[in-house]
Amino acid sequence: MRPAVPVRDVELQLLPEAATVVLTAVTAPGSSAAPAAMTSVGGSGVGFLSPERLRLLVCFFGVFVCYFYYGILQEGITRSKYGEGERQEKFRFAWSLVFIQCVINAIFAWILIQFFDATKVDRTRSWLYAACSLSYVGAMVSSNSALQFINYPTQVLGKSCKPIPVMLLGVTMLRKRYPLVKYMCVLLIVIGVALFMYRPNKGNSSGSEHVFGYGELLLLLSLTLDGLTGVSQDYMRAHFQTGANHMMLHINLWSTLFLGAGIVLSGELWDFLSFAERYPSIIYNILLFGLTSALGQTFIFMTVVYFGPLTCSIITTTRKFFTILASVIIFSNPISLMQWVGTFLVFLGLGLDAKFGKASKTSH
Repeated sequence: MRPAVPVRDVELQLLPEAATVVLTAVTAPGSSAAPAAMTSVGGSGVGFLSPERLRLLVCFFGVFVCYFYYGILQEGITRSKYGEGERQEKFRFAWSLVFIQCVINAIFAWILIQFFDATKVDRTRSWLYAACSLSYVGAMVSSNSALQFINYPTQVLGKSCKPIPVMLLGVTMLRKRYPLVKYMCVLLIVIGVALFMYRPNKGNSSGSEHVFGYGELLLLLSLTLDGLTGVSQDYMRAHFQTGANHMMLHINLWSTLFLGAGIVLSGELWDFLSFAERYPSIIYNILLFGLTSALGQTFIFMTVVYFGPLTCSIITTTRKFFTILASVIIFSNPISLMQWVGTFLVFLGLGLDAKFGKASKTSH
């Protein structure tokens, strides 16, 4: 009979992917026998604090907290009145706000590349980044400018309709075909938006009561440019395998270049600096606004990488609903019963689209 192989040590490994416990017997030096492994599969030994569940909690609270605070800061910056009495004024510097946001995003993306993608070579053409940054900048500037004319719940709900222009541009420009359930979800979103935007005529129509005005037009423009940005990013990922960090860095660098030229040539930079000198507290809010945006993008990327786009869609959709609720409570934005029904239909459509609308789609 062969003598038993002497065992020197036992290693305990936790594999987060399958919540698997692996016991490895490490043999003594000089032995030719392979280490023996005993595997115990199952989550009962790991419990609630498994690495996978802990990572999901980090991603959820990261996205939720960052973009929840981002929304509060955005509404506070763009819709608050500064000063006292008759000298009150509003923030009118959307280009400068987006410029600072893009600078912070670019710095953050550069740091991420140094730590995680330093060896990865980016072969994406520069002109693609430049073209994508134009629609990217236009969408953000239009969205922030719209808040001067519409309340924040309307802006959030409008921006939630991004699947509509993405699908329309995908069908017309990329010749994509989507499953029937995708069209049904988009129809549900359209009905919800129509209910939210509808204002019945009460007989005493005034100039302040409008159905579709300048703010809604800016929101529509932002949605259209969002769709173009999404199509451009899909093209870069499909043809150049562009990584998320490289895409974030170069699009924000080009955006910084365009916006920097715009605020200098238009003279907005000097007006913004004068405004910040009169109300220095706004600098702190704008820096926090940019930081929460950059951190939120990072947590979204982590969620997509580790748990897929479905989980990410559910988290972001939930966050938008609670952002609307917080805006109603904190900033006293009135929402009628019909608008709540429309809001419910929009988020129902988004949820169903996240669950069932991601079926394989073909192009021809």
